[in-house]
Amino acid sequence: MTLPLITRLRAPLTALATALALVPAMVPAMVPAMVAPAHAAAVAHPFGPPSTARIAADGSRVTLTWLPAEDDWVALGRSVGAFEDPAAGADTTLTGEQKLARSAAVRDYLLARVGVTQDGRPCAGELAPLERLLAQGARFGFECPEPVVAVDVRIGALTDLHEAYRTMLTAETPAEPAQALLTAAADTRRLRFDPAAAGGVPLAVPVIALVAALGALAAFLLRRRRRGPDPLPGSARGHADVRG
Repeated sequence: MTLPLITRLRAPLTALATALALVPAMVPAMVPAMVAPAHAAAVAHPFGPPSTARIAADGSRVTLTWLPAEDDWVALGRSVGAFEDPAAGADTTLTGEQKLARSAAVRDYLLARVGVTQDGRPCAGELAPLERLLAQGARFGFECPEPVVAVDVRIGALTDLHEAYRTMLTAETPAEPAQALLTAAADTRRLRFDPAAAGGVPLAVPVIALVAALGALAAFLLRRRRRGPDPLPGSARGHADVRG
């Protein structure tokens, strides 16, 4: 009885031993497959929602705030060397946000890729301190040569890292268009602001005022001509008027 039982168990035991022997060879092949989805998700962020930007105009000044996602800030910082090499030992006394805020390379990158021009002339740009950049974004100010009506706005940040990055620009001061999507292929868009809302004076206003003044003057002269000259003091008509 014992020998037939061993014979019947030999085949399943042999199969189990073979399967166990294959496990070490299967693990290296399984690990990349398990890691790949996380890596793909990180790379795929450019295909997610676009960054946003807000723009406003007041007189000859344009203000613009650019608001990328947190991991986009990380990608930007890594591309310009704002973070230390982990192999060399990272500084744990500063947060990633603080390292970005203190990086001159980040500021240079932003000023080189976000700009405003008026009639082909660049508006002088400045970048506010980047404290709380995750909540407040990058805040720019541009001083243009003339009161702002039509300007060309460029936002090319991140598109040099991946062409799928894009920014949705929204005008907070009434403008045409009110929104524009800026991409790697078209990173510049012309906006026309309402001069009255932007603090400028429309050209039609002084023209209308001048026409109205000329019309009033013409009506006044026409009434004087029809009535004739006023009587001189001491004349007969003048005395009659006084006596009457």
